[in-house]
Amino acid sequence: MTSAIDISGIRFDEKGLVPAIAQDAGTLEVLMSAFMNKEALEATLSTRQAHFFSRSRNKLWLKGETSGNVLDVKAVRYDCDADCILMLVAPRGPACHTGERSCFYRRLDEGGPAVPPGASVITDVFKVVEARKTAPPDKSYVASLYAKGMEKIIEKVEEESGELVKAARDEGHRAVVHEAVDLWFHTMVLLAERGVKIDEVFAEFGRRFGIGGHDEKAARPPKTEKP
Repeated sequence: MTSAIDISGIRFDEKGLVPAIAQDAGTLEVLMSAFMNKEALEATLSTRQAHFFSRSRNKLWLKGETSGNVLDVKAVRYDCDADCILMLVAPRGPACHTGERSCFYRRLDEGGPAVPPGASVITDVFKVVEARKTAPPDKSYVASLYAKGMEKIIEKVEEESGELVKAARDEGHRAVVHEAVDLWFHTMVLLAERGVKIDEVFAEFGRRFGIGGHDEKAARPPKTEKP
């Protein structure tokens, strides 16, 4: 497997290796790190699936070749010194061999402040919402909404929107947070019912506001554009 992309600028170490980091393209969570040699990097670029070089086995390996937890590569970057690779990936399951989403699930500074889950919680909740489409309606609240159809889901979004507005006008900080989560959650149900992927929403945020390599003015649709 040989990539047509020129990798001659990458600075491999004296053993012919370069560290490579896999980062979730949607949430930007760091999932794992390993090493690549020239063959692994070329295989990654040509197949768009993460390949690494195993130092313990002294061989090339495809991430997920036995578990099925493949990392689909969306972009490959390298640092200012050209001696470290960063891959933006879409994981098809847990990245860690322990079953954890990320290999970096343990902390040394356990006494430190709690770290909010960040954008990854949206992706995780959306996966659950999508999975509930096949659940029995009497066993799941979300499944019961799907069973009642789109109009019922729209009613819930309207209801939660009104409750957020009311909380913003008349209630305290905590109530606003609570109602915002309710609205976001039911909006995710609506998106899933319409077949919209959460990655499409993230991409639109990036396109709309010029984040993630998008230019806001160039990317913004004309005012006459209809949804």
